[in-house]
Amino acid sequence: MPAGGLIKYDYLTPGGFYKQMWDWDGFFIGMHLATRSEENVKYLKWWALNFLHTMDEEGYVCGCISQKELRQLSGKFSMKPFLAQGCYYASVYSGEFEWIRPIYDKMKKVIAYREKTQFDEKYGLFFWENAMHSGADNNPAISNEEDDRNAILACDMNTFQLREYVCMAKICSELGFTDDEQLYKKKVENLNRAINKQLWFAESDSFFNIRRDTGKPVRRISYSNFLPLVNTLASVTNGKRMIKRYLWNSDHMLSDFGIRTLSKQDKDYNNENTIIPYSNWQGPVWPIANFLYSVALKNYGFKQEAKHLAHTISTLCLDDIRECGSMHENYHAETGEPLAPAAEHSPDGIFRGIIGWNLLVQNMLEGAYNGKGALLSI
Repeated sequence: MPAGGLIKYDYLTPGGFYKQMWDWDGFFIGMHLATRSEENVKYLKWWALNFLHTMDEEGYVCGCISQKELRQLSGKFSMKPFLAQGCYYASVYSGEFEWIRPIYDKMKKVIAYREKTQFDEKYGLFFWENAMHSGADNNPAISNEEDDRNAILACDMNTFQLREYVCMAKICSELGFTDDEQLYKKKVENLNRAINKQLWFAESDSFFNIRRDTGKPVRRISYSNFLPLVNTLASVTNGKRMIKRYLWNSDHMLSDFGIRTLSKQDKDYNNENTIIPYSNWQGPVWPIANFLYSVALKNYGFKQEAKHLAHTISTLCLDDIRECGSMHENYHAETGEPLAPAAEHSPDGIFRGIIGWNLLVQNMLEGAYNGKGALLSI
């Protein structure tokens, strides 16, 4: 989309139903484009610069921006922890880091704001304000209840933030900020330790989110449980056990059409076609989630399974394009039927489709079949 209003540079949108600039949508779309050509790296840079352009004096950045407004959905809606990752990867794919130097202090301020507003010192872990803010809009392993905000220390949030620290340390190394490099390396060490100490439950062979008020696990087998495996935070033995017991198991996450977002054993499991007010992460197959699952599979040696998953999801999306002319955000886990956004979700009643981060299906295929699975390597 062309720049205008609050948005300084041309920007990435998921397309179709969505016209706004979103945090992790833009990150993943930008990442895909950056792997296509050096010329396309600019979109990932512009994604970062656009968000930083709207940062307030405290370091707050909204996770969804239109040309006219900051879209503070279901609360303040802070940007997810992807900014440092976007800047790092844009630098790696372009071959130069100096463009970051003028914005480095702003990046530090964004990190400090998250530490001030979303960090629990007792556990050494970070929390989402609610499920909507995690991107997995109605994930029952978090919450959207008004009286239960900031309640869940989540596996996905802490994995994303750990990756932010790793990328900040690498950026500091490239720019010669030695003291800050050591600071962020220490933060990586501390958060890594806290994730494994607080969120891993050996008797269940699983990571779980935990509650801040009690420290007790939220024993729901959901998408967010598996994110630490994307960064290889479990040992090889533990990661393989978790994958075999839950992820690559048709009694829980695996379906004939990809990997679900919630175990089919869960009391809330469903494949409802919803997008307003929340997109449905309580069962449907999401290509973006399956991309992340594929990284976890490769990390723990499940190469054939990663190939099978890439083939399954690419077939699902190609069939959708042939039938409907575009892709959907998600698909029914039991039938493969395209779900949202459907025609009835659009103001004019016309199906617009979505491209966006479903482009990562191509990266899934490349990673599984050609060994180019370094898209999220740090």
